[in-house]
Order: sequence, then C-alpha cells, then structure tokens
Amino acid sequence: MTKYVGYVGTYTKQTSKGVYQFTLDTDNKELTDVTLAAELGNPTYVTVSDDKKNLYAVSKDGENGGVTAFSIDEQTGALTKLNAETAAGSPPCHVSVDRDKSTVVTANYHTTNIVSYRTNEDGSLNAPTSVIEHEGTGPHERQEKPHMHYAGFTPDEKYVIAIDLGSDRVTTYTVDEGSLTEVQVFNTAPGSGPRHITFHPNQKYAYVMTELSSEVLVLHYDEKDGSFTQQQSIKTIPETFTETNDGSAIHISSDGQFVYAGNRGHNSIAVYQVNQDDGQLTFVEWTSTEGNWPRDFVMDPSEEFLIATNQKSNTMTLFERDKSTGKLSLIQSDVHVPEPVCVKFI
Repeated sequence: MTKYVGYVGTYTKQTSKGVYQFTLDTDNKELTDVTLAAELGNPTYVTVSDDKKNLYAVSKDGENGGVTAFSIDEQTGALTKLNAETAAGSPPCHVSVDRDKSTVVTANYHTTNIVSYRTNEDGSLNAPTSVIEHEGTGPHERQEKPHMHYAGFTPDEKYVIAIDLGSDRVTTYTVDEGSLTEVQVFNTAPGSGPRHITFHPNQKYAYVMTELSSEVLVLHYDEKDGSFTQQQSIKTIPETFTETNDGSAIHISSDGQFVYAGNRGHNSIAVYQVNQDDGQLTFVEWTSTEGNWPRDFVMDPSEEFLIATNQKSNTMTLFERDKSTGKLSLIQSDVHVPEPVCVKFI
C-alpha cells in the first residue's frame, strides 16, 4: 500500500489560510486528508528539496514579500517554519531550489526581480545573494513592464533560467555560490508571453509554455554556453477556441516521452508525444481538468497519476496516466482545496 504526501500552494485572498497538505492513496486511487499544513500569506508557489527535508514557499507578510523555509517531518509530512526572508513589495510567484539545497531562487511577477539566496545546513535561508531587476516591455497590453514568472536551474545546474512574460525573454545566468551573472538572452516571438520551462531529461531540449499566445516552444539547449535556439512552436488550444486562454504550467515525464501543458480558459491539459531524435512534439489529446482555471498540475512520484489544481473552482482533480500513450483518465474530481495554485509531492 503506497501513500504519497503532497502540498498545495494557494492564494489567500478569500478563504485559504496558506499551504495545504493532502494524501494520494495509490491503492484506492483517491486524494484524501486535505488539511492546512502551514498558515502563510499567498504561498502561491512551493517547492520541495531533493532530500525531501525542506519545503520553500513564496509568501506575503504585511507589505513585504519573499520566501519562507520549512522543515518537513519525514513520518507525517508536517511542516515546521524555519525562517523567512522578505523585503518591501509583492511576494514572488515562483521558487526553486538546487539539488544540494545550497541555493534558492525566486521570480517576482510584480517587482521585476529575480532573487537568489544561500541556505544553511538545516535548509534555512540567508539574506539575498543576488537581486536582479529586469527592464523591458512587449506589444501585448499585459506587457507594460517585466513580469518575471519563473526562475529555476538547468539540469546540469550550471545556470539559472529566468523567464519574463513582460518582455518575451528567457535569460540565462551563471550561478556561482548563489551569485547570478547574465550570460545569454533568448527572445521569444513578440507578444507570446513566455511563462514556464521544463527540460528534457537528455538535457538537449527545453519546452517553454507561453501564457499569452498559448503555445509550447521547443528549444534546443546548448549546455556549453547556456543558449537556446527554437526548433518548433505548437498551439496548446484548438484553432476553433476563440475565448480567452492563458497558458499555465508545463511538465515532462521523467522518461522524456510526453509533455503536458495547462490551459486556463480552455480548462484543459494538452498532451504531446516527444520525438526522441529531435525533441519535437506531436499533439496527442486534450483532457478537461473538470474545473475552472487549471493553474498547475503534477505527476505523482510513480508517474502513474497526475493531479491538477483548478484555482477558480477551488478543486483538485485526479487522473490516472497511461505511461505508454501519455493519455489521462479521470478518476476523481471536485476535491476541495481553497484557491489552489501549485501542487508538489514529497
């Protein structure tokens, strides 16, 4: 009998109180035990360290925003706050940690900043090492200034990638003892609004989700210099869908066979098969998330299941995943979680 503990980051604008915890029971194929794990302001994005001992959450504290570090109880998954690093302004919207848990990076949609922090042995945070402000605009009405939406590590961890929805840029930084230095900029098509990135396990390809144009961009990644070149773009919604759609999350299976992309508006997850020779994508299917505004989703550790969060309907949805076809089958919907954004497993 296998049970996995997961966490949901949320907005706390209405009824949510912070970070929630839940259990995936793989034998009974159900999500259970949704409980408040940590009271925190707007912890919209969370990440778990590779050793499963720490969780980092973006957070709001009064007029300040930043990141909060927790330790994870190995038996129960319970969270204990270690410390927080905050500064004046809105909270970030994304947080990542490297494999050895030495450096944490955040991206801030509102303040235009990418911030890096060094950690202590227990996973707690030190004051920022780098604070990088971005500049630029784009042609879309939502691109009046930089909107940093993602900051995370390349698979070799030589670089940090920052994605700016506001100026259509994917920026590569070297990372040295937590200090960031810009080395490359890849420009997406004007007005596309890049949001998140995921890397193929062979480290040759990367997939960028665009929020404004609802596309997946297939990029070749050069690990020698951290540069990207575009190979393909493919829509994430049907040509016939004319209502508003905001692209959301993008994830790849650990075998590199399938890419999944979320659509808010179309309220679906698009499934693509990956050509292992050139990294390019072939569309497989759309699956409804059975709710409104799917902000994020995650595969469980076995990758036999996928959980999606529907922000505006306050629900999680559980799918079974066919590893050979990539297709998703609905198992459970309407699992209540208030204002869910991001979902992660231990």
